[in-house]
Amino acid sequence: MAYYIKLLKKKVTARNTMAFYWEKPAGFEFIAGQFCEITLINPPITDEAGNTRAFSFVSTPFDKNLVTATRIRNTAFKQNLHDLPIGTEIKLTGPYGDYKLHKNFDKPAVFIIGGIGITPVRSIIAMATHDKLPHKITLIYSNRTSADAPFLSDFEDFAKNNPNFTFVPVYTRLDNAEPDGENRHINAEMLRKHINDILKPIYYLSGPSEMVKAMRQLLVEIGADEDNIRTEEFDGY
Repeated sequence: MAYYIKLLKKKVTARNTMAFYWEKPAGFEFIAGQFCEITLINPPITDEAGNTRAFSFVSTPFDKNLVTATRIRNTAFKQNLHDLPIGTEIKLTGPYGDYKLHKNFDKPAVFIIGGIGITPVRSIIAMATHDKLPHKITLIYSNRTSADAPFLSDFEDFAKNNPNFTFVPVYTRLDNAEPDGENRHINAEMLRKHINDILKPIYYLSGPSEMVKAMRQLLVEIGADEDNIRTEEFDGY
């Protein structure tokens, strides 16, 4: 279904990353982890990729507004979005997708996430915290530095307020060690350190496609059940 909604606010959430707050249409419903498509109406510049892109909801179903977020790149769509005046109307269609938290409380959830792939996960973990779900949830969240990590403070707060949630920030710029978190690339040793039983969890991967493929291969190599791996790929545009 299509909706025409207005931009309410823009906010920088990390280096070269912005969150966009939109009107929530009356009666609009979605499940945490789903996405929508946003179409810019008569933007000032365009290219062969067109004026429509998919964005996961960062917000939760109980939030007043809809929130999406993206890395800002030097493309026509991203520059138009960056410069979009408050009050501008866009077309939203959706929701779509089945990247959502499983229902079996006995199976832990392990999220292995890179960069802007965090957007649907922020919605899922915020919802689980709000609803006080009994799922044991671990988030292993990889960025170059803390300055590159969208919604970092949100996950730190969730970890304080949700006894079932464990947050593991990972920083890969090894010449700039961070005081909190793992300062290395994700590897088998790290996963075994933070996951008690490799076979038990449902795994959720999202981020750049190469990262998602590498993490899937790594999980299979250390004994995870491939049927328990769910993926969402985020590539720049």
